[in-house]
Amino acid sequence: MAADDPVEAAVSALRNGGIIAYPTEGVWGLGCDPFDEAATLRLLALKQREVDKGLILIAASPGQLDGLVDWDALPASRRTAVLATWPGPQTWVVPATEHVPAWISGGRDSVAVRVTAHADVVALCNAYGGALVSTSANVSTQPAPRVRAELDPRIIEGVDAVLDGETSGLAQATSIRDARDDQTIRT
Repeated sequence: MAADDPVEAAVSALRNGGIIAYPTEGVWGLGCDPFDEAATLRLLALKQREVDKGLILIAASPGQLDGLVDWDALPASRRTAVLATWPGPQTWVVPATEHVPAWISGGRDSVAVRVTAHADVVALCNAYGGALVSTSANVSTQPAPRVRAELDPRIIEGVDAVLDGETSGLAQATSIRDARDDQTIRT
């Protein structure tokens, strides 16, 4: 990629412990390396969000979740149901492996994951080489921004890079369901 490639600039920020803002399916998101505790805690401080709420991981393919999701802990029918919704705007809470940091899982034995179809995010995850944190780019209790112009100045000031683009047009943040029992957590 060229040095002035916006995806490469975002990846460079991520590799240097940075936080990025980027468009997702329905809202703008914040991301960082999920294994970088300092970056994740900085992101949570920027959002004014407690670590025990957990964070979503977004990936370009199910393979980028290998080693993080304990697929064997799900019945085959549930695993098939989850995989049938991807790529797409469906986030699932799935059993986590011991490799998922507590600052991502919120200390639970599960993790929220999504395999996106958003072209810019697919390119970002592929260029980075794995899953990234994906949480709405807002201060907690404030509305999630649907366009870049709605990003709170505090958020813009607190990130290291912005990957410009458009959301996929989903009317809100992705829905979240529990893969173990198919219960809806967020519509």
